[in-house]
Amino acid sequence: MSHSETAAIVLAAGLGTRMKSDLPKVLHPIAGRAMILQLLDSLSAIKPEKIVLVLGPEMDAVGEAVSEAGFTVETVIQQDRLGTGHAVQQAENALAGFNGNVLVLYGDSPLITPQTMASLLDERANDDDPAVVVLGFRPFEPNTYGRLNLDDAGSLVSIVEAKDASADELANDLCNSGFMAIDGSILSGLTGKLSNDNAKGEYYLTDLVGLAIEAGRSCAFVECDEEETIGINSRSELAEAETILQDRLREDAMANGATLIDPSSVYFSHDTKIGQDVTIDPNVYFGPGVEICDGVHIRAFCHIEGAFVENNAIIGPFARLRPGADIGEDAHIGNFVEIKNATVAAGAKANHLSYIGDAKIGPKANIGAGTITCNYDGYVKSMTEIGAGAFIGSNTALVAPVKVGDGAITGAGSVITKNVDADALALTRSDQKSIAGYAAKLRNKKGQKKGQKKGKQ
Repeated sequence: MSHSETAAIVLAAGLGTRMKSDLPKVLHPIAGRAMILQLLDSLSAIKPEKIVLVLGPEMDAVGEAVSEAGFTVETVIQQDRLGTGHAVQQAENALAGFNGNVLVLYGDSPLITPQTMASLLDERANDDDPAVVVLGFRPFEPNTYGRLNLDDAGSLVSIVEAKDASADELANDLCNSGFMAIDGSILSGLTGKLSNDNAKGEYYLTDLVGLAIEAGRSCAFVECDEEETIGINSRSELAEAETILQDRLREDAMANGATLIDPSSVYFSHDTKIGQDVTIDPNVYFGPGVEICDGVHIRAFCHIEGAFVENNAIIGPFARLRPGADIGEDAHIGNFVEIKNATVAAGAKANHLSYIGDAKIGPKANIGAGTITCNYDGYVKSMTEIGAGAFIGSNTALVAPVKVGDGAITGAGSVITKNVDADALALTRSDQKSIAGYAAKLRNKKGQKKGQKKGKQ
């Protein structure tokens, strides 16, 4: 998707006081990343020539996050927050000489899709050559939203705030989202005529419609679903946006061939990759950086982040895959098993109650219940290597750095501190002793003491 001669102004100077947070509003995450990055990712799909990001003072953290995420933007500062029109004015020097389309977007409204952005630009390109195209929507409850007023031909003639609207205008359910596509060749001419003669003393971008019509140009609108226009100003609105985005991600996963047993209980990150014929049981959480290949079964109550899972593996239930977990084809990672920075090769199994960290597990190796790779000595982390077909007995502690060779066996309850040769058996248990009749003697002795104690009470 590409629209030539398009620039974008992203307004993100809002303080977000209702969030009650030291974190700038637009850095609060949805689906595992800051909402401003969600918006910029959608914007990048239409390949704008330039993006101007309007921030407030002391919002360096936003610019840094955008840069670290790999987005190229020019940042300008709105020193005084005097309205949306004033914010756009701050960006105009960065767009000097630009005569293409200018999209105006909002950093706290991250759910607009690339398709809707494209529809704004397509409408700008129609034969009527509208100076301003506004994105409208029809909410279930229009309430305090501004209304888009149309003439008999269906052209946009004005935007009126709800508090200033007549009864007839309030009966109109076509509302203003704030998103616009504007003819860049007249943008500065229009914003230069904005007035702050209103109750708030601010410069409103919505006044551009009336100013464009006064200049002899037409204006137009396109419509989208209400959910794309949601602005996030509070924690409850953040949760609402999360729900909407999660529903999109779930639908995408199922459309691409995954089965979600209980979709509403599965949480994805923005970059989760799910293959075909994957089955995901209820209550599974995917953090950032996860790729699940074809035919995998993720059982209930798993937490997975920064992990790669090959074809036909089985994960869970109640498994945790941490960053660096690389699970091979047909491998099994079972209940209450934690994997971190470790490769588990094809066909290997760790089915019960184990921690595998900083390790390489060979093909078809078997990790017994209660196995721990002791990878950290308080100063450095070291590797454990377990060879192909090795059998690690239950409750084995592998003190890294250590290697267990192909086909080797460690006895249950062993603490392995030295390398184990291929096909060898390593044991560190003391010899078992058996004292005949001792258990009966112990019961009699304890029973007599218990009886004497009761007699004294």
